[in-house]
Amino acid sequence: MNKISIKPTNDFCPQTLFLYGTYDDEGKADFGLFCWFSYIWDGELGVMACIGGDKLTKENIHKRKMFSANLVTEKLLPLADHLGNTSGYNPEKMKPDMEIENGRVLPVPIMTASPVIYELEVKQFIPLDDGEVMLCRIRNVLQDDLLAQGSGSSSEKMDAIAPIHTTCSRYFSWEGKDLGAWGEPMSKVN
Repeated sequence: MNKISIKPTNDFCPQTLFLYGTYDDEGKADFGLFCWFSYIWDGELGVMACIGGDKLTKENIHKRKMFSANLVTEKLLPLADHLGNTSGYNPEKMKPDMEIENGRVLPVPIMTASPVIYELEVKQFIPLDDGEVMLCRIRNVLQDDLLAQGSGSSSEKMDAIAPIHTTCSRYFSWEGKDLGAWGEPMSKVN
């Protein structure tokens, strides 16, 4: 296949979506939608996450040095799209109904409907020109028991939880079905 050079992009490199959960100064939960999330090894399994630009989520993480990362599924996509396309400074952002609990190990908000949740403690901030990489220790992983103990293959479990991927400013199902452009699924939020 012939290759051509293009300007920098991450199109056609699908990434998994997570809702990063933090508490603000009044103790109210805030969630932001992010996909720059991967794993590191530093004597133990850890996470690296990146947030670009100024966001309430990033401010809250800086203040508390901890957050949750909640896997986004097809079921959560309309809410996640709303949370990702509404500024944290907008008082309407957290109005939709959502079940939120406290983390089991860290004082972070978690999305009850997410089947996989990381409770993360920031070990190091690496500032960039217009973003920041956070190297994090995993302090707890919460998984639905279907995943942790249930029967079935890994493939069957992934099909059951149906995580979302994003690329080319669109959302895709685990099987590759187009679920709409960024900003479209949130129209289904009450």
